[in-house]
Amino acid sequence: MNARLPRFTLLAAVLVSGFFIDTEAAQYTDVNPTASTISFTYNQMGSRVYGTFGKFVGDLDFDTANPEAAHTRLTIDLGSIDAGSEDANTELQKPGWFDVEQYPQAIFESTQFKDLGNNRYRITGNLTLKGLTRKVAVPVLLKTERAIGIFDGELVLKRSDFKVGAGEWADSVVSDDIDIRFRMVAVER
Repeated sequence: MNARLPRFTLLAAVLVSGFFIDTEAAQYTDVNPTASTISFTYNQMGSRVYGTFGKFVGDLDFDTANPEAAHTRLTIDLGSIDAGSEDANTELQKPGWFDVEQYPQAIFESTQFKDLGNNRYRITGNLTLKGLTRKVAVPVLLKTERAIGIFDGELVLKRSDFKVGAGEWADSVVSDDIDIRFRMVAVER
């Protein structure tokens, strides 16, 4: 008999028992906007540009024991955009872009959560931006730390799907693909 087998069996038992201890069900409800972030990147004239939204409200009802019953809603204040310069921030609020006077918010509301295993989920929902609603699917990874759940996600949106950057901006000066990243930090109930 191999002398390593008992040690391997003991190590496997410890790892498996530790795994099951860490997978206790948790419910997350309160999104902390101060600890959470929404950022975006895009290409403009061959350069990568980074920006953020500073104001948003996230509502979450998520139980790791029953993720299919989860629901979330995210409301973003489009006037809180920071695209790296005051000129860019002012331009992005105009009618050709976000038209924040008429459409001050972007809203994402989930319609389905799907458990993909290993703390990975796909959240499908409706994103409303500039008066247009489109179905989007967002892959999300849940990281847990004590009584905190950190939901990291990323998706690529086409600005043309929402008529953002119309008129003179509809050409290739600004990429049509906008990479959105978010980190929502929620407290366990």
